[in-house]
Amino acid sequence: MMVIEAKGLTKVFPLEDGRAVKALCGVDLSVPEGQLTALVGPDGAGKTTLMRLICGLMTKTAGRLAVAGIDVTAEPQAVQDLLSYMPQKFGLYEDLTVQENLDLYADLHGVPQDVREKRFAHLLAMTELAPFTARLAGKLSGGMKQKLGLACTLVRSPKLLLLDEPTVGVDPLSRRELWQILQQLVREEHLSVFVSTAYMEEAALCEMVYVLNRGRFLKVGTPQALRQIAAGTCYAVCPPAGMPLRSLQSRLLAEDGVLDAVPSGGVVRFTTRGEPQQLLVLARLGIGAEAVAPRLEDGFMTLLKEDAATDGKGDGLPETAANFGAGTFSAAPVSEAPVEIEVHDLVRKFGDFTAVAHTSFSVHRGEVFGLLGPNGAGKTTTFRMLCGLLPATSGRLSVAGVNLRTARIEARANVGYVAQKFSLYSSLSVYENLRFFGGAYGLSGYHLFERIEAVMAEFHLREVADQAAGSLPGGYKQRLSMAAALIHEPKILFLDEPTSGIDPLARRTFWREITALSERGTTIIITTHFMEEAEYCDRFMIQDHGRMLVLGSPEEIRQRMRLPDATMDDIFVAIVEQARSEAEKDSKAKGAVS
Repeated sequence: MMVIEAKGLTKVFPLEDGRAVKALCGVDLSVPEGQLTALVGPDGAGKTTLMRLICGLMTKTAGRLAVAGIDVTAEPQAVQDLLSYMPQKFGLYEDLTVQENLDLYADLHGVPQDVREKRFAHLLAMTELAPFTARLAGKLSGGMKQKLGLACTLVRSPKLLLLDEPTVGVDPLSRRELWQILQQLVREEHLSVFVSTAYMEEAALCEMVYVLNRGRFLKVGTPQALRQIAAGTCYAVCPPAGMPLRSLQSRLLAEDGVLDAVPSGGVVRFTTRGEPQQLLVLARLGIGAEAVAPRLEDGFMTLLKEDAATDGKGDGLPETAANFGAGTFSAAPVSEAPVEIEVHDLVRKFGDFTAVAHTSFSVHRGEVFGLLGPNGAGKTTTFRMLCGLLPATSGRLSVAGVNLRTARIEARANVGYVAQKFSLYSSLSVYENLRFFGGAYGLSGYHLFERIEAVMAEFHLREVADQAAGSLPGGYKQRLSMAAALIHEPKILFLDEPTSGIDPLARRTFWREITALSERGTTIIITTHFMEEAEYCDRFMIQDHGRMLVLGSPEEIRQRMRLPDATMDDIFVAIVEQARSEAEKDSKAKGAVS
């Protein structure tokens, strides 16, 4: 039996100027019950619109849509009684405890008191939240909040569970735990789960995958079938000594014959319809490529690129990011460049709680430096201290040669900052936002106009210059945030999870922009939950519980962990689990002694 069925489903949003946006263009959908089904697609593809239509939270323009055989338009309440929906921003009450949130959602859904005890015990055990029932939701880590949101969504036993990107902003350990829960629910309760995700490795865990782009399904199939779309086109290449993976990636993406390229496992994977030896960049660098097996992400990117080619729009990359030459790479090693950030014995305490404990490191000019760690590890606190947004409890910290303790305002003039959540003025247009932030950084007159024009060209924003920032798709919002942060040409750019919630295509575009900036000498400090993005970094640091666990280049850390072929997700999980295991042993040993 099909739990979701749609035929010719269409949704059109009318605009004030008389035009209309077609979010869904006559799609057909058949989702079997009792299995995990994934929905993937780039920003603005129509994924959230489809989710909201299925929930009955939005009315269709045309077509048919049924859930468990019930017409959603005719009986929206009957459909809502059968399903549970967890949107991207789930409404936890942060001033209530874990238990109080569960009780509240059980009250809202009319769950009988005699059912609650058993249901709550099952959900708390499955999400491992049982020890934290008295903790305020606002005090939970990001991963724990997502698990509590899922538990609240499941206080009743639904026939269908809809999840709209449930793991955005969640670290690999928490993501893995969340997907183990979903697989357990399908296995034990025969639950039907329809989930949209920005992570292709998550989609690969599902039985069927729907690929949506510009309101149309490009392909529907099993993960294995979608992988085969890229069969015979996938290769891996190692860059020459001294060349970052991101630089080789950018040069490969500039070649007409290359559909996709991405750093992975210490190499750059790329797909091409032609022969790799015909690529100009490989010939000039004197390096060869070897064939590799396709992944789901390779098939996904191939579909998107081929769809863009049929529309005649190309890949839509910002101009500067697209203009990489294919010549040889001659930059000096980053380690020989001047130090831009110096951190020594940095400590930050909140009362009796130590968020960052005695951390030391340095960052060189033009370096891309990653701050990684599980939710609640202390990386955001470290990040905010580096930006001058939070004073250190003790230790020394200098940015662009300026002591942050004694000259914070002067240091801030040298930095740009892109926040994790879109933090520009939603009601102002793109141009008005850039003019405001340029003025805030002290730019005026012709210089301000010149910089606005430059960043709009660099980040491909001219076509949306007059649109309200709040109405932009996620990818454009990210570009605008970058443009505003760089309008005063800072020496250092701080990026707090800038790719959270954006699709693989938008992430490629973003990293080409970052590569261009680093090659011009801008220093980049980035936090991310996409561990594969550590491959783009010259060096990265992993923190947990405020302590630095490891610091080095991706290759150095692979060798140190003796995991030469492992993914960055696997390396991250191994480092954190090993450190936590050792900490637990130390704690037990101290307890035994005392």
